[in-house]
Amino acid sequence: MRAETENQIGEIEKSLALLRQRLNWDTAEHRLEELNAMSEDPELWNDPGRAQKLMRERQQLSDAIDRYKSFAQELADNRDLIELGEAEDDVEVVQEAEAALAELRKRTEQAEIEALLNGEADGNDTFLEINAGAGGTEACDWAQMLQRMYIRWADQHGYKVELQSEEPGSEAGIKSVAYKISGPNAYGWLKSESGVHRLVRISPFGKGSRETSFASVWVYPVVDDNIEIEVNPSDIRVDTYRSSGAGGQHVNTTDSAVRITHLPTGIVVTSSEKSQHQNRDIAMKALKSRLYQMELDKRTAEINAQHEAKGSAGWGNQIRSYVLQPYQMVKDLRTNVETSDTQGVLDGDLDAFMAAVLAMDVAGKSRAEARGED
Repeated sequence: MRAETENQIGEIEKSLALLRQRLNWDTAEHRLEELNAMSEDPELWNDPGRAQKLMRERQQLSDAIDRYKSFAQELADNRDLIELGEAEDDVEVVQEAEAALAELRKRTEQAEIEALLNGEADGNDTFLEINAGAGGTEACDWAQMLQRMYIRWADQHGYKVELQSEEPGSEAGIKSVAYKISGPNAYGWLKSESGVHRLVRISPFGKGSRETSFASVWVYPVVDDNIEIEVNPSDIRVDTYRSSGAGGQHVNTTDSAVRITHLPTGIVVTSSEKSQHQNRDIAMKALKSRLYQMELDKRTAEINAQHEAKGSAGWGNQIRSYVLQPYQMVKDLRTNVETSDTQGVLDGDLDAFMAAVLAMDVAGKSRAEARGED
């Protein structure tokens, strides 16, 4: 067997070992049996919330076990084919099995990353906000570049993207934009993007000098039916106003846009879709999600400090630096993951950065658990 093939098998085995660990394999199948038995209890649906939670855990565990077994079987089958092909000097069989192993390696690597997405709200849809920071017109243009980057990333992953609100820049770009992004583990993936993003480039606005711009990104989960967040009506102020969208279908001709301010926390959410009733509903859901995110941050402050409040969009708060001049480099300042393929990143190639932060978070949680912390 070729050394390259042996290395490929070794990497797949490492991924399978990590998947076993994340599954708590020694007890996983026993837990699935328990969940199956509980799901057959005729009184289960007397408590719909509990029932939905149990059925979700059951389905997720069943899928994870089946996927692990499928991977392990594929590995064994292709290893046997290679040994058989080499014994019979059948080059075609060996090549086909090696190609299958290469494809299996990609899938186990992806599954290894997805196994890190086991946080309380990781599976939820998400809201994503982008705000231009220090840098004036340059920052508004940079915010629009980030807008494009995240839309492309979402499209590549088959996620649904819905515009919630948008405020254009006075000369170019956008001052702010908010989206709802829907799909499996949308929040789990995107939560690592919360923070300030810094751009260094030659100004495209006729200055000819190197400029530094900032924009902040804030990501928080969509609150689903299993998460109860109560908002006291006396704690909010609701304002209506006319949208100042960039044009076309997003411009409203009446005061239908809605702004909700949560007075105790100062949180402000907006929505500028077609109807005031729809906007109030969207904005209230966004507010509840923001409040829920605050609660998540409180629970995990020591472990996930990088996901706390975004801070001001300027020096000292950035999580990632994008340098286009005088050299090309995108570097995440939390994990030190970097690449010179700046165009690829701006076109939505963000998975390596996200996966590194996820891995760092899991390592931090493991250390905390070892110390006996919550």
